[in-house]
Amino acid sequence: MDDSKYGTEDKRGYWTPNKRISYGPTFVWPPQPKAFLKWFFGFPGYLFPWNVPYALAAVGIWLYLTPALENFETFSVTWAGVILLRNFALAVCVFGAWHLWLYVWRKQDTAFKYNRNWPSEHNSAFTFNNQTYDNMFWTLASGVPIWTAYEVLLLWAYANGYAQIVSPTENPVGFVALFFLVPFVHEVGFYFVHRSLHWPPLYRIAHALHHRNINPGPWSGLSMHPIEHVMYFSTVLIFFIIPAHPIHMINLLSRLGVAPAQGHTGFDRVVMGDETAMDTSYYAHYLHHRYFEVNYADGMVPLDKWFGSFHDGSPEADEAMKARRRRRGV
Repeated sequence: MDDSKYGTEDKRGYWTPNKRISYGPTFVWPPQPKAFLKWFFGFPGYLFPWNVPYALAAVGIWLYLTPALENFETFSVTWAGVILLRNFALAVCVFGAWHLWLYVWRKQDTAFKYNRNWPSEHNSAFTFNNQTYDNMFWTLASGVPIWTAYEVLLLWAYANGYAQIVSPTENPVGFVALFFLVPFVHEVGFYFVHRSLHWPPLYRIAHALHHRNINPGPWSGLSMHPIEHVMYFSTVLIFFIIPAHPIHMINLLSRLGVAPAQGHTGFDRVVMGDETAMDTSYYAHYLHHRYFEVNYADGMVPLDKWFGSFHDGSPEADEAMKARRRRRGV
C-alpha cells in the first residue's frame, strides 16, 4: 500500500493524488462517443461502482423492506416507525461499515488518506468533545428521522394519487429510463442546495455544523444541522412533479441518505486485502471541506466548472482560488 506511487505528501501531512479531478465526457463539445462509452461502461464510470448498486438496492428495499403501499393511505405511526427503523439500520450498516474498515480496524492505516491525522477525540468544537460521536449523533438523531419523514410523505402521496406512478409493466421504457435520471437529479439538487447553504446567514445558522469536519470521516457525511437536513432531502419533492415509481423515490432518498459516507471517507482509494486499490474519487469533496468555497457538487455534472467554483487539486487551481478571494477583498 505504497501511496507514494500515486501522489505526494506535503510538510503538513496532506497527501495529494497525482491524478487531477476531471469530469466524465458527458457535457463536452464536440461529442466524444468513444470516450463516453468507455466512461459509461468502465470502472470507475457511470454504471459502476455506484449507480447500478444503488438502483438494485432501491429495488430490494422496495420489494423486501417496505410495507405495501396501501398501508400509507392514511398516516400511521406504526408504518412510519417501520420505515424509520429500516432507515436507521441502513445508516448504521453503511456508515458503520466504512468507519469500521478505515477508522476502527484501520485496515490500510493512513495510506491514501488526504489528511494523515485521525478524527479529533478531544475537541470542544464537537458535541461530546468527540468528532465521531458528534457526527453519529447528528446523523442518527436528525438526519435519519428527516429522511424518513420525506419518504413517508411521498409514500402517502403515491398511495393517494397526489404523486403519479409510472408502472413498470405499462411503461417499461420510462420506468428504466428514470433510473438514469436519478443520479442527475441527485447531483443538480445537491449542488444548488449546497451552494445556498454557503450564503453567510444560512452558513452561520446551519451549515457551519457540518463544516466542523475539516478532516472528515464517513460519519461526517450526514452530520448536519436539522435545517440543512430539511433542505438537503428536499430534492425528493421533485417526484410531486415528475411521474415516477416509489422505487425511484427510494433510489434518490437512499442515495441522499447513505452516499455521503463514501463521499466523506477522507481517503482517495480503499484497499481490499492487497495492493489493488479501488478508486473511489472522493478528492473533490475533500477539497470542499479543506477550502470551503470550491467543489460544491459531487463531480458527475460539471456544475462547479460552469459556475466558477471548480478546484482540481492543482497549484494552478489554488492560485485561481486565491485570485477570486482577492477580487472579493477577502
